Amino acid sequence: MVNQFRKYCGANRLCNWLALPRSVFYHRPMGGRGGARPSALTRKTDGSVVGNESVVGIIREILSQPFCCYGYHMITDDLKELQFIINHKKVYRLMDENHLLLGKIIRTSGKRQFVRYRRIDARYPMEHLCLDIKYIWVHGEKRNYYLLTIEDVYSRKIIEQLFQRSIRQIDVINVFRKINNKYPIKGVTVRNDNGSQFIANNVKQFLKTAEANQEFTHIATPQDNGYIEGFHSIIQREVVDRFEFSSFYDAKTTFSQHKTWYNEIRKHGLLGKMTPQQKWDGYFNNFKKSGEAEAGNAGEQPARNNLIGGEILEGVNQTPSFPENIFVAMPQKTQTHTPINLNPLEETVQFIGG
Repeated sequence: MVNQFRKYCGANRLCNWLALPRSVFYHRPMGGRGGARPSALTRKTDGSVVGNESVVGIIREILSQPFCCYGYHMITDDLKELQFIINHKKVYRLMDENHLLLGKIIRTSGKRQFVRYRRIDARYPMEHLCLDIKYIWVHGEKRNYYLLTIEDVYSRKIIEQLFQRSIRQIDVINVFRKINNKYPIKGVTVRNDNGSQFIANNVKQFLKTAEANQEFTHIATPQDNGYIEGFHSIIQREVVDRFEFSSFYDAKTTFSQHKTWYNEIRKHGLLGKMTPQQKWDGYFNNFKKSGEAEAGNAGEQPARNNLIGGEILEGVNQTPSFPENIFVAMPQKTQTHTPINLNPLEETVQFIGG
């Protein structure tokens, strides 16, 4: 209204007539969130100061406990017990920004296929994959990072690893998309726990579209995923307990080097003192020899453009993929094991490692 009549009268007089403060009339919003910027640091009772990223990492650890469904008030009490000087308003803001509040978590729909048999009798590579996430403490940055590992059960080979600040559902999808480009995951059984990244509808739908079979471990039953838990015990013994990481890049380089060591150099006891890569290559070498013998009877040179042990053979330049008939040649899968005991208190965790 002031602008409408400004050509007839001054703005100051119009504001007085309308009882409108001039500061309100002349105010122009600048965009963004008003007020002072929130603090990026949190103090502790011993006088030290840590970044909010570390606080969020501790909150994630608290919420990762089995059956833990704390709201921000209970999280605030836990943080105060850990000597943090923090109030519930800041905890609410940090949990809200990182989607950790109750009612704002990732939702899932539809039935989940739970593990029926704890032990897996894998007969060939890329029949069963196990995956899980492990927290890694980086001393130089005083915060946790997350290590996602995907392991082939037959060879114990680490197919992919992802090490970064957080693992979201889109990260899980991208890792499986990368694997699918190298080794088609059609017909592969993927075993994981009930982490929010794995039960997300988008992840379930991606695996379903790729025609992979996803199965979930029972709640608070790490025995169901003993293969990847066994690898985590190796990571803890050979890397985490022996090194202090000065930075994210230091840790990332170390885990990349360990992946090479584990796959190609380290002998695995349950594989007959072979490396995972030797076990992987051994299957494909036998597969190739059987194909050459059949072709030799007909006096023909067998096709040399199949992926054998992760390498394209000579004379071929194409995107690597498994032989089209690899799954056709496999015998039908049968389960002869006794169903698992669903009561986790009656068993101790049995890691299936090297």
